[in-house]
Amino acid sequence: MGALSIYRRPAVITMLLLGFSAGLPFMLVFATLTAWLREVDVSRTAIGFFSWVGITYSIKFIWAPVVDRLPLPLLSRLLGRRRAWILLGQTGIMLGLIGMAFSDPTVTLLPVALFALLVAFSSATQDIAIDAYRIESEIDRFQGAMAATYQMGYRFAILASYTGALYLAEGFDWRSAYLAMAVLMSIGMLTILLRPEPIVQIDRATLAQEERVTAFIDRTPNLPSWAQQTGAWLISAVVCPLTDFFSRFRWFALVILGLVATFRISDIAMASMANPLYIDLGYSKAVIANISGAYGLAMTIIGALAGGLVAARFGLMRPLLVGAILVASTNLLFAWMAGQDGSVVALMLVISADNFSGGFAGAVFIAWLSSLTNTAYTATQYALFSSLMTLPGKFLSGFGGVVVDAMGYPIFFISAATLGLPAIGLVVIIMRWTRTHGGGDNSQDSQRRTE
Repeated sequence: MGALSIYRRPAVITMLLLGFSAGLPFMLVFATLTAWLREVDVSRTAIGFFSWVGITYSIKFIWAPVVDRLPLPLLSRLLGRRRAWILLGQTGIMLGLIGMAFSDPTVTLLPVALFALLVAFSSATQDIAIDAYRIESEIDRFQGAMAATYQMGYRFAILASYTGALYLAEGFDWRSAYLAMAVLMSIGMLTILLRPEPIVQIDRATLAQEERVTAFIDRTPNLPSWAQQTGAWLISAVVCPLTDFFSRFRWFALVILGLVATFRISDIAMASMANPLYIDLGYSKAVIANISGAYGLAMTIIGALAGGLVAARFGLMRPLLVGAILVASTNLLFAWMAGQDGSVVALMLVISADNFSGGFAGAVFIAWLSSLTNTAYTATQYALFSSLMTLPGKFLSGFGGVVVDAMGYPIFFISAATLGLPAIGLVVIIMRWTRTHGGGDNSQDSQRRTE
């Protein structure tokens, strides 16, 4: 029971609710949307390309420095820099979902795509601020637990935005489903209004990085004031986060970034074709909702809790290796299921393995990424990591429909499984380097204030 007590900490519980806020829009511009589009007979190739809306999540590092450093008028003064940006993102998500609800993909796909893009952009912005809020709210020791509750909240949102939306679409229509999801965004809004802004401290190494700003100002006395301020801001918001990371890990930073880019590539690349596979195998929306949604949620929660506890007990690297193996290997089960003629037992087996491994690997991987950040640049550095994590898989996912139409589902999922092999090798390399170098200076415990 002592180990489980970490899940009662206020900051850890908060991430359950913010995880719900983060997970709700993702499914509505991805899995739920693909089911909607396929039901109204949009081609699989078009559905595959539609998944490129999700690339917004993968390029969020572009505006992460703005979220990290730029205060919002009035909101930042009232709520603090993290909570203000979270609330702004949540507002954009709600408005975008309402717009999608009143769009008709049988007439034209453009309005659906544009509103989905607004939802994805606003959701990615919210994610940048939530990730920074999470990392700054607790020390490294509790990041695994916070990642686990974040994953739990995320999966509860999937239950609502996938299973719940499918049920609402079945009983009413897709407009009612998307309007109901817009209302559910109020959960995250209320949470962020009630919880406090995290307080962080800056270490000496970070202050040394920030001296670059002072040096730039001293070297450019003849520049116009606006140009000098813009240059100083870019150095502080963009250059310093990058130089901080590479100064801590030096050349090995490239290996770390290689793992970040490949760890989730296997399951992200295959995800756009999961729902089309279910539909083409003849599963009803109710069966998909019950097994892939509700039952899958339970398996993901179990996996996430297991990942958080194992990380607290054994550290991050060994569970990270297990997670990398699970993420790649479970894709082979989808290839097997493609030949099972709509067997419910086959669907349950595949969902059990895939969701447990996703929850386990996700909790451990988020905790590992969090340990790499400096709290002075939390939003920017974590956004770079999470963008790099999803971009390769998202790009490949867009071609999923082309591969399936040309070669079939089994070849597609087998190919997706092989994409996970580099990540397994890189985890082994990083494990050996960690034993030799003590993991580098990646602990930020002293910079976060606990409750």
